[in-house]
Amino acid sequence: MDQERSGKNYAFMGAIALLTIGCLYVLRPFLAAILFAAAIVISSWPIYLYVLARMRGRRTLAALTLTLTLTFLVILPIALVAYNLADDVGRFYEQLKAAVATGHVEPPAWLRQIPVVGETLYSYVANLVSSREQMMVLAQRLLEPARHYLLGGGIVLGTGVAQMSLAAFVSFFLYRDGNTLLVAIGVAMQRIIGERAERIATTVSQTVRGVMYGLLGTALAQAVVAAIGFVIAGVPGVPLLAVATFVMSLVPVGPPIIWGGAAIWLFNQGQTGWAIFMVVWGLVLISGVDNVVKPMLISRGSSLPFLLVLLGVLGGVLAFGFVGLFIGPTLLAVGYSLMREWTGIEPAVVNDI
Repeated sequence: MDQERSGKNYAFMGAIALLTIGCLYVLRPFLAAILFAAAIVISSWPIYLYVLARMRGRRTLAALTLTLTLTFLVILPIALVAYNLADDVGRFYEQLKAAVATGHVEPPAWLRQIPVVGETLYSYVANLVSSREQMMVLAQRLLEPARHYLLGGGIVLGTGVAQMSLAAFVSFFLYRDGNTLLVAIGVAMQRIIGERAERIATTVSQTVRGVMYGLLGTALAQAVVAAIGFVIAGVPGVPLLAVATFVMSLVPVGPPIIWGGAAIWLFNQGQTGWAIFMVVWGLVLISGVDNVVKPMLISRGSSLPFLLVLLGVLGGVLAFGFVGLFIGPTLLAVGYSLMREWTGIEPAVVNDI
């Protein structure tokens, strides 16, 4: 009798395992968007509850409000950046290619104004562009790889827009049916894990919020620091550039495209001193926020070591594309937190010397 019952249990477990594998295989193309939507919903769940209370319990309206907010604040700006990047790269490449072919290329005048190396650099560039053969060799070596790199970045952004659009669609249903899902997940965790289910669920939610707040907090900090630098240097369109910095801070090596473009504009305007200031401000402060504040915020929110933060960002991008910027660190943070919860070992405190 016991052997028959044990055999039925094994068969049931095997059927559940096969069903789970089949479901994951079907959802594999949408896994990145689903994981990102889950991270967004978990992070903004307190906001959803506030909006739900203000809307007198109308779940559909509250879910639609937060979904549209996500779309207008995040997805549309990234879509505009991706579209403009692809369009501008194509136009600039064709213009530069035509200039190289005709030989009408002159070095910019602001090269002379660069301290110490300005004259030498200008003479080198002038000598280079005076020879059509050298220009063609340089174009073959640099222009085409640069074009592919920039267009590749545009494609990554475009793919990210598609993934985030699907995530926004999924998040609407997660918001609307979130309470039902929470009850179902809670019952399942109670049966599988037991008494520690509630504590583990709390750990997961706190970890996800810590990572997401860290990423978005870093983006906001970079936008504020960049805006201050643009105001000091007298760069026009500060609000637009600040928004662009906020969006591009989610992309590896994104902010230098914004403040680097501002520095080039200052050079072209003959404001060499302010252009150098903008470069130094960007390298030291704007990029410094990404190198210091992001790991600090993420680690403080989830107790995740700096190495796992870095591996999560890089591995997440390779595995999931653009949204892997969020998914990678979040998954590693959740796994690390659950491991600490299971083993009961707290991370060692390292004192700075």
